[in-house]
Amino acid sequence: MLIDIFARRYEKQTLRDSFEQRDSRLLVQAFRILAEDMYPYYRDGKEDTIGVAFWTGLHSNMSRELGVKELSPIWFSYTTKWNGNDHVQTHKNAMVTVCENWLTKAVSGSPDEHVKERLSLIELGFRGREAEINAMNASAITDGERLVASLSRPGLRMPDDPQAGARKWREMKTAAFRASVEELNARFRQASYPLNYHNGYIQISTDDVVQREIETPFWALVSDPIWANVDLDMKEALDLRDSDGRDPAFYAARALESTIKIISDQKGWTHGGEKGAHNYIDNLASKKNGFISSWEGASLKDFFTHVRNPFGHGAGSSQMPRLSRPQTEWAIEFGMSWIKNLIRRL
Repeated sequence: MLIDIFARRYEKQTLRDSFEQRDSRLLVQAFRILAEDMYPYYRDGKEDTIGVAFWTGLHSNMSRELGVKELSPIWFSYTTKWNGNDHVQTHKNAMVTVCENWLTKAVSGSPDEHVKERLSLIELGFRGREAEINAMNASAITDGERLVASLSRPGLRMPDDPQAGARKWREMKTAAFRASVEELNARFRQASYPLNYHNGYIQISTDDVVQREIETPFWALVSDPIWANVDLDMKEALDLRDSDGRDPAFYAARALESTIKIISDQKGWTHGGEKGAHNYIDNLASKKNGFISSWEGASLKDFFTHVRNPFGHGAGSSQMPRLSRPQTEWAIEFGMSWIKNLIRRL
């Protein structure tokens, strides 16, 4: 199974020309979030079943994507003396150690590839944990969760409402993961890396203010499954922007259009006669519904007319439309800002 990793998405864009102290520090810090806060391999001196499964799976996925059998040696041996004779002792490294040894290995080739590949391991680890958290929150509370909550700290013990204790337990696990994400993104900023983790992916962020005021709240809002298509198209827009691919603004506009359609559907305003984005905007801007004002509707229509539509149709014998880099960044930020604003109005 093919897995999308950071190193492959950004292989044509240089992130690091050299490997410095801050690079080493960042990788170790990010690894410790995984190994200590999210998936400890050992608990009370014994192998933890969940931790073992996580690191085994992470090693398998990462080594396969890099095309190697193992990230670092799984088996090692050394020679000892016994009664004057040499004896070879063979041992197996724990999978967390195999991953750690690879992550902290000295650079032997391109510093850029070295960093990107190791960030890919961090990305896969966070993505796996996020998938577990999302699946947990989307499923019914189990008897096992109620039992765990009843045996946990006093604040979770609610004999009159066993469901409440389990819900609180879920909230604590979700909050712990979000805290890990916040720390990872803070570590990126400390190391002066223009990166941000959100919804399973590490992507490049071009502006600190935009990241703080627009991107971070945007990714938090679209993490709900109902906005899955919005999330997917906006990630595609960013990847195409960062790799100088074709028409990133088109995907940002698709994300915005999906948002408008979902809101129209949720509110019961979709009537089936819509021909395109303009008609869905009318659903939101009508005097009866009043979800957005008429001037806001006009602004959105202009965006689709002048940004999305030229890229949504074949150019024929005319010159292929193309936005400049500043125009592309504006289009993406416009889409993010509007999506964030519209969702918050619900």
